Amino acid sequence: MPAMAGALESPATLSGGARHQELLTRKIGFGGNRLALAPQQNGASSRRIEARLKSSAGSASSSMLLELVPERKKESLSYELPLFNPSRKGPLDLVVVGGGPAGLAVAARVSAAGLSVCCIDPCPLSIWPNNYGVWVDEFEALDLLDCLDHTWASAVVYIDDGVKKFLQRPYGRVNRKRLKAKMTEQCIANGVQFLATKVKNVVHDREKSRVACEDGTCLESALVLDATGFSKCLVQYDQPFNPGYQVAYGIVAEVDSHPFDLDKMVFMDWRDSHLAGNPEMIRGNKKLPTFLYAMPFSSTKIFLEETSLVARPGVPLKEIQKRMEVRLRHLGIHVKSIEEDEVCVIPMGGVLPVIPQRVLGIGGTAGLVHPSTGYMVARTLAAAPVVADAIVRQLGSSRSSSSVTHLPDDLSAEVWADLWPIERKRQREFFCFGMDILLKLDLYATRRFFSAFFDLEPRLWQGFLSSRLYLPELVAFGLSLFAHAPAKSRLEIMAKGTPALVTMVNNLITTKS
Repeated sequence: MPAMAGALESPATLSGGARHQELLTRKIGFGGNRLALAPQQNGASSRRIEARLKSSAGSASSSMLLELVPERKKESLSYELPLFNPSRKGPLDLVVVGGGPAGLAVAARVSAAGLSVCCIDPCPLSIWPNNYGVWVDEFEALDLLDCLDHTWASAVVYIDDGVKKFLQRPYGRVNRKRLKAKMTEQCIANGVQFLATKVKNVVHDREKSRVACEDGTCLESALVLDATGFSKCLVQYDQPFNPGYQVAYGIVAEVDSHPFDLDKMVFMDWRDSHLAGNPEMIRGNKKLPTFLYAMPFSSTKIFLEETSLVARPGVPLKEIQKRMEVRLRHLGIHVKSIEEDEVCVIPMGGVLPVIPQRVLGIGGTAGLVHPSTGYMVARTLAAAPVVADAIVRQLGSSRSSSSVTHLPDDLSAEVWADLWPIERKRQREFFCFGMDILLKLDLYATRRFFSAFFDLEPRLWQGFLSSRLYLPELVAFGLSLFAHAPAKSRLEIMAKGTPALVTMVNNLITTKS
């Protein structure tokens, strides 16, 4: 489902040939929080995905819609940042690699406790380039309501031409400049130092880590946090990474008019009447369905995004753009100009990184993406104080003890344990089970699934989207969903979900604290 495209981390922070493959992304799944990402991905499968998407985009260049896309302009804050001093004596307490919301949130909180922190990002003052959308209650819990610039009282889901669901949960768009400014100001006030470059590698010894940068700077630190998204260049994995992919294309556009209510955002529109008369597109959409996500700002300005919730491999970008153009034409939406456009590729599910390991992680690099929705922003920003407080506690403990030497390996293990306690690991196994089912559903099965999903008690569907339900509650959620589903959906879930259910149960049994 639509969510926030995930620039919770800064993915353009690592250097290194083929490993530094930047895919502009935007969106984090149907969890309802949209945040744009620009992750790099490595490994053979990620390179194949990127090549496929680039090829698709190139062949779609004749599109009338794409001809309206303006040249990207970089926007930056005007602060004077405190810069890292290479002649510094002694190691830092923490080096944060990545200046996205997740990295800045951890840096600000750790430095507020009096610890020395340096944040490395090639463009530390650049405004994150994509649109963020969130459930208002989640940003309220994070004390970030002042960073919303537009809100909707409710949301709507179009199941098909005859059925729609109204979601009584306010939704908002994040003012990304205001959010970046707020987090940067907190870092500056707390004494965080910045270094505008990319990281080449990190080498560990028994007592500290050495971070080598592309500009020749070398930093020593007790701990290193990887907040770079999906690059997986610092945080290590010991198993093949084979996720599903959420792919989307979005635009902020000036239009003559649109058919949507201004007090409701369109969370999902699964209607396919726009494909009538095109048998090939009907077949493609039936097998790998896409939906429209829309945020209407006024009667003539709107954010529109065509999204594939999850597929393996991802749906080609060219196909998504083509479906979007056909849909807009059918809805009578004439695009006069495009303010900005966004491409999203989000890996969903897959294995967790090695836990514990010396380098710390947060966000996409630590497996925090919701495996069955693609949602990440609130989960990651809520995890930032957990990680930061664990770092402060562990470093403080190591210095206050005169009789015991606490090595960085031990400190990192404790921080990872706080980020991924047993209940969170079990929760993620259930979410991966959900993703495995969604991967197998065609358009009609997907419609039946979400019709039942949004008929659940609000505490259940909201808790699922926001990662608030733990295993006992998730079992109740699953049983309630099964009960609400029509007979045909129950048969589909049993037939297509049984192998995934067996895998989940086995993983739950073997999951260790």
